Amino acid sequence: MPTPDRPKVIFFDVNETLLDLAPLKKRITEVLEGNEQLVPLWFTTLLQYSLVTSSSERYTSFAHIGAATLQMVAANNDITISQETARNTVTRGLRSLPAHPEVKDALARLKAAGYTLVTLTNGSQEEVDAQCAYAGLTSYFTERLSVEEVGKFKPFAETYSWAARRMGAAPEDCMLVAAHGWDVAGARWSGWRAAFVDRPGQQVYPLGPDVEIVASDLRGVAEVLTQES
Repeated sequence: MPTPDRPKVIFFDVNETLLDLAPLKKRITEVLEGNEQLVPLWFTTLLQYSLVTSSSERYTSFAHIGAATLQMVAANNDITISQETARNTVTRGLRSLPAHPEVKDALARLKAAGYTLVTLTNGSQEEVDAQCAYAGLTSYFTERLSVEEVGKFKPFAETYSWAARRMGAAPEDCMLVAAHGWDVAGARWSGWRAAFVDRPGQQVYPLGPDVEIVASDLRGVAEVLTQES
Protein backbone atom coordinates (compact mmCIF):
# COMPACT_ATOMS: atom_id res chain seq x y z
CA MET A 1 0.00 0.00 0.00
CA PRO A 2 1.26 3.52 -0.74
CA THR A 3 2.67 5.47 2.17
CA PRO A 4 1.53 9.09 2.79
CA ASP A 5 4.79 10.33 1.26
CA ARG A 6 4.36 8.29 -1.87
CA PRO A 7 2.20 9.56 -4.77
CA LYS A 8 -0.67 7.21 -5.58
CA VAL A 9 -0.61 8.07 -9.28
CA ILE A 10 2.31 9.28 -11.39
CA PHE A 11 1.26 11.11 -14.54
CA PHE A 12 3.72 11.53 -17.40
CA ASP A 13 3.83 14.15 -20.08
CA VAL A 14 4.66 12.37 -23.35
CA ASN A 15 6.35 14.61 -25.93
CA GLU A 16 9.93 15.40 -24.94
CA THR A 17 9.48 13.92 -21.46
CA LEU A 18 9.18 10.31 -22.63
CA LEU A 19 9.74 10.63 -26.35
CA ASP A 20 12.70 12.09 -28.24
CA LEU A 21 11.52 14.91 -30.51
CA ALA A 22 14.66 14.86 -32.70
CA PRO A 23 13.01 13.03 -35.66
CA LEU A 24 10.08 15.46 -35.62
CA LYS A 25 12.42 18.44 -35.48
CA LYS A 26 14.26 17.05 -38.49
CA ARG A 27 10.98 16.78 -40.45
CA ILE A 28 9.99 20.31 -39.48
CA THR A 29 13.41 21.64 -40.50
CA GLU A 30 13.09 20.01 -43.91
CA VAL A 31 9.74 21.63 -44.72
CA LEU A 32 11.08 24.96 -43.45
CA GLU A 33 13.73 24.77 -46.15
CA GLY A 34 16.50 23.78 -43.77
CA ASN A 35 16.04 26.68 -41.34
CA GLU A 36 16.64 24.82 -38.08
CA GLN A 37 16.38 28.02 -36.04
CA LEU A 38 12.65 28.23 -36.81
CA VAL A 39 11.84 24.93 -35.07
CA PRO A 40 11.78 26.32 -31.49
CA LEU A 41 9.66 29.24 -32.74
CA TRP A 42 7.21 26.79 -34.27
CA PHE A 43 6.88 24.82 -31.02
CA THR A 44 6.41 28.00 -28.99
CA THR A 45 3.74 29.18 -31.44
CA LEU A 46 2.03 25.80 -31.19
CA LEU A 47 1.84 26.13 -27.40
CA GLN A 48 0.59 29.72 -27.71
CA TYR A 49 -2.28 28.80 -29.99
CA SER A 50 -3.22 25.75 -27.95
CA LEU A 51 -3.74 28.16 -25.04
CA VAL A 52 -5.65 30.58 -27.29
CA THR A 53 -7.92 27.71 -28.35
CA SER A 54 -8.63 26.55 -24.78
CA SER A 55 -9.13 30.05 -23.40
CA SER A 56 -11.68 30.65 -26.16
CA GLU A 57 -13.62 27.55 -25.06
CA ARG A 58 -12.76 25.67 -28.25
CA TYR A 59 -10.96 22.41 -28.94
CA THR A 60 -8.92 21.37 -31.96
CA SER A 61 -6.41 18.54 -31.83
CA PHE A 62 -2.85 19.41 -30.87
CA ALA A 63 -1.55 17.98 -34.15
CA HIS A 64 -3.92 20.15 -36.21
CA ILE A 65 -2.88 23.25 -34.27
CA GLY A 66 0.71 22.18 -34.86
CA ALA A 67 0.09 21.99 -38.60
CA ALA A 68 -1.65 25.39 -38.68
CA THR A 69 1.13 27.08 -36.72
CA LEU A 70 3.73 25.45 -38.95
CA GLN A 71 2.06 27.17 -41.90
CA MET A 72 2.07 30.47 -39.98
CA VAL A 73 5.77 30.30 -39.11
CA ALA A 74 6.57 29.33 -42.67
CA ALA A 75 4.53 32.20 -44.15
CA ASN A 76 6.27 34.71 -41.87
CA ASN A 77 9.55 33.55 -43.39
CA ASP A 78 8.40 33.56 -47.03
CA ILE A 79 8.00 29.79 -47.16
CA THR A 80 4.80 28.26 -48.56
CA ILE A 81 3.56 24.97 -47.08
CA SER A 82 0.26 23.41 -48.10
CA GLN A 83 -2.22 22.34 -45.44
CA GLU A 84 -1.78 18.70 -46.48
CA THR A 85 2.01 18.88 -46.23
CA ALA A 86 1.84 20.59 -42.85
CA ARG A 87 -0.60 18.04 -41.43
CA ASN A 88 1.34 15.06 -42.76
CA THR A 89 4.61 16.45 -41.43
CA VAL A 90 3.29 17.02 -37.91
CA THR A 91 1.01 14.00 -37.61
CA ARG A 92 3.44 11.44 -39.00
CA GLY A 93 6.30 13.04 -37.14
CA LEU A 94 4.53 12.89 -33.77
CA ARG A 95 3.51 9.27 -34.25
CA SER A 96 7.00 7.97 -35.05
CA LEU A 97 9.07 9.18 -32.12
CA PRO A 98 11.38 6.86 -30.19
CA ALA A 99 11.55 6.80 -26.42
CA HIS A 100 14.56 8.45 -24.80
CA PRO A 101 17.18 5.75 -24.05
CA GLU A 102 16.56 5.52 -20.30
CA VAL A 103 12.75 5.68 -20.36
CA LYS A 104 11.83 1.98 -20.52
CA ASP A 105 14.14 0.99 -17.68
CA ALA A 106 12.87 3.88 -15.54
CA LEU A 107 9.22 3.05 -16.18
CA ALA A 108 9.88 -0.63 -15.47
CA ARG A 109 11.52 0.29 -12.16
CA LEU A 110 8.58 2.48 -11.13
CA LYS A 111 6.01 -0.12 -12.14
CA ALA A 112 7.87 -2.86 -10.26
CA ALA A 113 7.82 -0.61 -7.18
CA GLY A 114 4.02 -0.63 -7.32
CA TYR A 115 3.31 2.81 -8.74
CA THR A 116 0.29 3.47 -10.94
CA LEU A 117 1.63 5.06 -14.13
CA VAL A 118 -0.55 7.15 -16.45
CA THR A 119 0.14 9.40 -19.44
CA LEU A 120 -1.32 12.91 -19.52
CA THR A 121 -0.71 14.50 -22.88
CA ASN A 122 -1.93 17.43 -24.95
CA GLY A 123 -2.04 15.05 -27.90
CA SER A 124 -5.24 13.30 -28.97
CA GLN A 125 -6.23 9.86 -27.70
CA GLU A 126 -5.51 8.28 -31.07
CA GLU A 127 -2.15 10.00 -31.13
CA VAL A 128 -0.97 8.93 -27.67
CA ASP A 129 -2.09 5.36 -28.31
CA ALA A 130 -0.10 5.32 -31.56
CA GLN A 131 2.91 6.97 -29.92
CA CYS A 132 3.08 4.49 -27.06
CA ALA A 133 2.66 1.56 -29.44
CA TYR A 134 5.41 2.81 -31.75
CA ALA A 135 7.83 3.47 -28.88
CA GLY A 136 7.01 0.21 -27.09
CA LEU A 137 5.65 1.90 -23.96
CA THR A 138 2.03 0.74 -23.88
CA SER A 139 2.48 -2.02 -21.30
CA TYR A 140 3.90 0.32 -18.65
CA PHE A 141 0.75 2.43 -18.26
CA THR A 142 -2.50 1.69 -16.45
CA GLU A 143 -4.21 4.43 -18.48
CA ARG A 144 -3.20 6.63 -21.39
CA LEU A 145 -5.05 9.89 -20.81
CA SER A 146 -5.41 12.65 -23.36
CA VAL A 147 -6.77 16.15 -22.82
CA GLU A 148 -9.10 15.42 -25.73
CA GLU A 149 -11.63 14.00 -23.25
CA VAL A 150 -11.77 17.17 -21.15
CA GLY A 151 -11.31 19.54 -24.11
CA LYS A 152 -8.72 21.82 -22.51
CA PHE A 153 -4.98 21.77 -22.98
CA LYS A 154 -2.46 21.76 -20.19
CA PRO A 155 -1.67 23.84 -18.19
CA PHE A 156 -5.34 24.77 -17.58
CA ALA A 157 -6.22 23.84 -13.99
CA GLU A 158 -9.40 22.09 -15.12
CA THR A 159 -7.30 19.56 -16.99
CA TYR A 160 -5.23 18.45 -14.00
CA SER A 161 -8.37 18.34 -11.83
CA TRP A 162 -10.13 16.19 -14.42
CA ALA A 163 -7.16 13.79 -14.64
CA ALA A 164 -7.06 13.36 -10.87
CA ARG A 165 -10.80 12.63 -10.74
CA ARG A 166 -10.47 10.26 -13.67
CA MET A 167 -7.98 8.20 -11.67
CA GLY A 168 -9.93 8.50 -8.42
CA ALA A 169 -7.12 10.36 -6.68
CA ALA A 170 -6.93 13.53 -4.62
CA PRO A 171 -4.71 16.26 -6.13
CA GLU A 172 -2.10 15.87 -3.39
CA ASP A 173 -1.78 12.16 -4.26
CA CYS A 174 -0.92 12.94 -7.89
CA MET A 175 2.54 13.67 -9.26
CA LEU A 176 3.29 15.00 -12.74
CA VAL A 177 6.59 14.13 -14.38
CA ALA A 178 7.36 16.53 -17.22
CA ALA A 179 10.19 18.20 -19.09
CA HIS A 180 8.39 21.54 -19.45
CA GLY A 181 8.45 24.30 -16.87
CA TRP A 182 4.95 25.48 -17.78
CA ASP A 183 3.55 21.97 -17.28
CA VAL A 184 5.03 21.34 -13.84
CA ALA A 185 4.01 24.86 -12.78
CA GLY A 186 0.44 24.21 -13.89
CA ALA A 187 0.36 20.93 -12.00
CA ARG A 188 1.76 22.47 -8.83
CA TRP A 189 -0.72 25.36 -8.96
CA SER A 190 -3.46 22.71 -9.21
CA GLY A 191 -2.34 21.10 -5.95
CA TRP A 192 -0.29 18.28 -7.48
CA ARG A 193 3.26 17.23 -6.73
CA ALA A 194 5.76 17.44 -9.58
CA ALA A 195 9.06 16.16 -10.90
CA PHE A 196 10.97 18.08 -13.56
CA VAL A 197 13.03 16.23 -16.16
CA ASP A 198 15.82 18.60 -17.10
CA ARG A 199 16.05 17.82 -20.81
CA PRO A 200 18.40 20.05 -22.86
CA GLY A 201 16.92 23.49 -23.47
CA GLN A 202 14.27 23.18 -20.74
CA GLN A 203 14.02 25.13 -17.49
CA VAL A 204 11.82 25.21 -14.40
CA TYR A 205 9.68 28.37 -14.40
CA PRO A 206 11.34 30.69 -11.83
CA LEU A 207 7.99 32.19 -10.73
CA GLY A 208 6.33 28.82 -10.29
CA PRO A 209 5.98 26.80 -7.08
CA ASP A 210 8.85 24.63 -5.89
CA VAL A 211 9.30 21.32 -7.70
CA GLU A 212 9.88 18.25 -5.54
CA ILE A 213 12.31 16.44 -7.84
CA VAL A 214 14.64 17.79 -10.50
CA ALA A 215 16.65 15.21 -12.46
CA SER A 216 18.57 15.17 -15.71
CA ASP A 217 16.53 12.25 -17.07
CA LEU A 218 13.76 9.84 -16.13
CA ARG A 219 16.22 7.47 -14.51
CA GLY A 220 17.00 10.10 -11.91
CA VAL A 221 13.31 10.60 -11.14
CA ALA A 222 12.82 6.83 -10.76
CA GLU A 223 15.79 6.56 -8.44
CA VAL A 224 14.33 9.15 -6.05
CA LEU A 225 10.85 7.63 -6.11
CA THR A 226 12.06 4.07 -5.46
CA GLN A 227 14.64 4.76 -2.77
CA GLU A 228 12.39 3.39 -0.04
CA SER A 229 10.45 0.90 -2.16
